[in-house]
Amino acid sequence: MMNYYKTGQFAKLANVSERTIRYYDKIGLLKPSFVMENGYRQYSDLDLLKLQKILSLKHLGFSIEEIFPMVMDNTNLKESFELQIDLIEDKINHLQSLKDALKRASQTPDLSWNMILSLVQLSNEETNIIEQYKNAKNLNDRISLHEKYSTNKQGWFNWLFYQIDFSKVNRLLELGCGNGKLWQENRIDLRNREIFLSDISEGMVEEVRNKLGSDFNCIVADAEKIPFKDEYFDSIIANHVLFYLNDLNLGLKEISRVLKPNGILYCSTYGKNHMKEITEIVQNFDSRINLSNHSLYDIFGLENGEDVLSKYFSNIERMDYHDSLEITESKPLIDYIMSCHGNQNEILGPRLNEFKEYIGELLENNGKIVVTKEAGLFVCRKRVIQ
Repeated sequence: MMNYYKTGQFAKLANVSERTIRYYDKIGLLKPSFVMENGYRQYSDLDLLKLQKILSLKHLGFSIEEIFPMVMDNTNLKESFELQIDLIEDKINHLQSLKDALKRASQTPDLSWNMILSLVQLSNEETNIIEQYKNAKNLNDRISLHEKYSTNKQGWFNWLFYQIDFSKVNRLLELGCGNGKLWQENRIDLRNREIFLSDISEGMVEEVRNKLGSDFNCIVADAEKIPFKDEYFDSIIANHVLFYLNDLNLGLKEISRVLKPNGILYCSTYGKNHMKEITEIVQNFDSRINLSNHSLYDIFGLENGEDVLSKYFSNIERMDYHDSLEITESKPLIDYIMSCHGNQNEILGPRLNEFKEYIGELLENNGKIVVTKEAGLFVCRKRVIQ
């Protein structure tokens, strides 16, 4: 039988202040199960579980804006607990490493500056646990929407894989490998080949290393400072990566530097109409929402990609991937929207239930939400200066 509690009882049971409960109610993070005619709030056992998750995530370092979408659907208790367990284990492992390092330092007669610097860096790495989780979750949410609702059943990663000419590859580097999706279902003969999968995120690289084992060389690397000697690779893959670089020109210069003469770059990007309907949906709901801090296609897109690449590469060929989305459920779409790089968490967080109803009405009225996709690949060769 479900138990119900007034605000004071609920706060006491959870060992938090009534002020905290009222604040979560005010901002919409934790609404009571129902409000009586006399205005008294009634919280249930299910609300208590939701509060437990909120407090746990807050303790781990997530902001209120980030917690909103994570507790929107709190029905899968096992999944919720497993998430918290994984994050807590990561934090425990980090704290144990810090403790061990401090013990070693305390027993060292003469501390070196390198040891002190290592301690400073290790002390600061706790925030990376949260950042790595958010990066991985956001990437998975974006990939999941495409995998579930794309009309082109070949799938982006399969299509991309089969555009690569492996017959001329002995050494290959993927920049920004993410979760290694390109290689999970597509395998090649690795005899006499060296494949390097790199990402700027240590968490992503560790995930790929765990998934793919020792067949690939998994390294942390910045595309603007590639840690290899000149003319080392036959081919380089940059899948939806180049528009995220701080200095695109520097990144292309580095890619050209480590490619062999006539080496091939495979780089993908989007067109200006890519996912435009999703932008229209969120801005119709609230015109302040911007899903990206930058227009990625203006930095490096299908429309300007050839001009951007032509300084360092020749024989540039554009290949388009024809696809669209037909979305029939609200949650995967909302998860995708909340994973974007803009200001949506701040604006949508307190209004998630309202936004969910809004998306639900769109689906009910139209049966599905059709979304344009414009993605493609540039295949080009390193320009050889005579």
